[in-house]
Amino acid sequence: MKKILIADDEMRIRVLLNDFLSREGYDVKEADNGAQAVERVKSEHFDLVVLDVMMPVMDGLEACIKIRKISDVPIMMLTARSEDIDELAGFDMGADDYVTKPFNPITLVARINARLKKSGDSTLKRFGDIALSHNEHMVYINDDSVELLPKEFILLEYLIDNHDIVLSREQILDAVWGMDYPGGDRTVDSHINRLRLKLGPYRDMLKTIRGMGYKLMKILE
Repeated sequence: MKKILIADDEMRIRVLLNDFLSREGYDVKEADNGAQAVERVKSEHFDLVVLDVMMPVMDGLEACIKIRKISDVPIMMLTARSEDIDELAGFDMGADDYVTKPFNPITLVARINARLKKSGDSTLKRFGDIALSHNEHMVYINDDSVELLPKEFILLEYLIDNHDIVLSREQILDAVWGMDYPGGDRTVDSHINRLRLKLGPYRDMLKTIRGMGYKLMKILE
């Protein structure tokens, strides 16, 4: 049975989520402030943590930072703030997802189910907000599925496996298409261009190194 920690200073929220998640078969534990949530993560294994942003003693963002230092457990933030800066701060501090209050508990449970399904995929490979699932042969960007052609999938995986390394067109061609492939540099360039389009807001992670090749790197580490 997968175990979820709900950290929120509002008892009604904890009771509501406990009720819905328990019906889904989860073992639900609770904390009423961020400090308590951190201590529970230190002493227990959780498959997912839900953190409210506004909590006493220690807020959810600080708790997220401390939890991320000791665990890679998926973290979902609950926030009543509408400013984008708060949402972005949560991701910069290690959160995997956020939900704005007021929320539909059925929708929240569905997002938790989806998150746990992906985190339980032993073939899942992550690079920042990009995830490759071999089980599904799918790519997810910020949890949204993106359809890649087979060679695009292999190309992206090769780039992720060799991130921060400049790869020549010849290296990419040999690794993705095979040493006997009769095509040339244009094949690599066209696939790189299509991959950039499909990466959407993360297209700038795929750098062209003039006269050398390509490099995949995280933005603003």
